[in-house]
Amino acid sequence: MVDRSRDTAGDRRAPAGRAGVRERVRAARSRTGALIARVPARWRYVLALFVGAKVVLALVGVIALSAWDGAPAAPPADEANMRADQEAISSHRSISMWFAWDALLYDHLAREPLDGAWNDFAFPLLFPFLARPVAWVLGGDTAMALLLISNVAFLLLLWYATALGEKLLGDDASARRFTRYLVLLPTAFLFQAALTESLFLCLALATFYYAEQRRWVTVGVLGYFLGLSRSVGFLVAVPLALVLLRQHRYRLDPRSLWGYVRTGWPLTLIPAGWLTFMAFCRWRGGDWFAYKHAQEKGWGIRVQNPVPVIWNGLTGVETRDAARVWFAVVLLAVVLAGARRLGAPYVVYALLMVLAPLSMGPPVYKSLLRYLLAAFPVGLVLARWARNATADAWLGATLALLQGGLFVVWLAYWTHFII
Repeated sequence: MVDRSRDTAGDRRAPAGRAGVRERVRAARSRTGALIARVPARWRYVLALFVGAKVVLALVGVIALSAWDGAPAAPPADEANMRADQEAISSHRSISMWFAWDALLYDHLAREPLDGAWNDFAFPLLFPFLARPVAWVLGGDTAMALLLISNVAFLLLLWYATALGEKLLGDDASARRFTRYLVLLPTAFLFQAALTESLFLCLALATFYYAEQRRWVTVGVLGYFLGLSRSVGFLVAVPLALVLLRQHRYRLDPRSLWGYVRTGWPLTLIPAGWLTFMAFCRWRGGDWFAYKHAQEKGWGIRVQNPVPVIWNGLTGVETRDAARVWFAVVLLAVVLAGARRLGAPYVVYALLMVLAPLSMGPPVYKSLLRYLLAAFPVGLVLARWARNATADAWLGATLALLQGGLFVVWLAYWTHFII
């Protein structure tokens, strides 16, 4: 006779055990849900967008690079050294792919001794100098410090974009569309690279956000670093001054003028940021304009009328230049079409961010798609135009496909098409 008492007891314990596991899973889900619910809604959206963008681009990037392995003329001969430098930074392609050309120079500047000869005046110093203390925390890894800074700036950029979008567009849904379109702009993948794009735009959005809140001292402090981050940074003082004028209905009587000075004096800190860099050029190179002379010598950059530069790019024999300039023309057309709703400060800012780089002449064609990322008001216009769900879906899909194509081009073959 077979004793089944042990089996019967086991059968009774099994369902009870499974029920206990289910209870623990439900409890864990409940705790996770409660924790997520405590995160402000704006941060939940920003974090989801940030993580989603990183995961998608990391997967696309690794797949694209693997697919191009061994392809004819990949990489091009003039990029072979750059690929070797990338591999020296990290053997993981999901990391090394975010370092190209200028990123490698920023890494060099972050490691350059301050007590030796200094010959690299062509690049503003905020980004590489921020990497120095961060690298100390990371055990001296300046490359990872640069990547960390750009990604933290990207995350903060998304928050400030959502906050500013809600202020300007009037509702949360439109603000989220605006932020999403910034992530979907044709070369927005550069926000994740070890470059200055995310840091510059983060600071620009923050200054406008605090200007709209009339927190002008905060605007001045952040604007100082904005002016130190890129040569066009000090120009942002102009549209920010227009925000101040708009808040006082553009009154120009003597009493109002004194009020502008008393309230808006922190705006002088924005050009002071660039003057700090010029003072560094004078200190280390004996020339206040060492950056200007370095750019003239290295890339043939000379300040000129941007209109002929646009025309020459569109009508020249180089197809790649024409393609790049067309992006600028379309961006200008979108901003001007939405100018009435944008308002003068944001129209002027967008015009400056497009025309100032073009005023450097034909050498800028090579990096124009990168510089256009700073013109965030285009996202405000698109967010207004795409209030309809169908239009939003089609526009989002089109921008995503365009960015995906440019991302693959940037990674796998023609990095110099974009940077």
